[in-house]
Amino acid sequence: MMALVEATRDPVCPYEIALVASDKPNAPGLKFATEHNIPTLALSPKGIGKPAYEAEIDRALRAAGVEVIALAGYMRLLSDDFVAKWRGRIVNIHPSLLPNYKGLDTHARAIEAGDAEAGCSVHVVTEELDAGEVLGQARVPILPSDTPESLAARVLVEEHRLYPKTLAEFVQR
Repeated sequence: MMALVEATRDPVCPYEIALVASDKPNAPGLKFATEHNIPTLALSPKGIGKPAYEAEIDRALRAAGVEVIALAGYMRLLSDDFVAKWRGRIVNIHPSLLPNYKGLDTHARAIEAGDAEAGCSVHVVTEELDAGEVLGQARVPILPSDTPESLAARVLVEEHRLYPKTLAEFVQR
């Protein structure tokens, strides 16, 4: 999210950040957004249930004039109903070269498989986990000394390069 915000400093950036929302009220991204004068929403689904939680998120996004949702670090599955309301307008960054290693533990799985490369993918969110159209990818070699943590750190650098560029291309299509 921070890389997406930083990209908006470029006057030719074709998107702006209208709202930063999180299900974790203490998320560092909320503080970062506030420091950059970006409206925020901190809402936990605990105690209100997923349908009410998603309805409130939907209401806040629409009230903020959001046209495209860019997920970053959001580790919850969106309901089919929510995805359908925003069909074709939700993108996500995933730390693997999709379609490989959907879901969690991507770096460990790539190392365990003996892959030569890992990386990240920006994709359109659909009802199926990490299965939407891949919009862009960045590759990182897997080194013999890599641990899941060291590989994750190198992939994260590429995520920060790839996501703003790919989001810009996506909003212009």
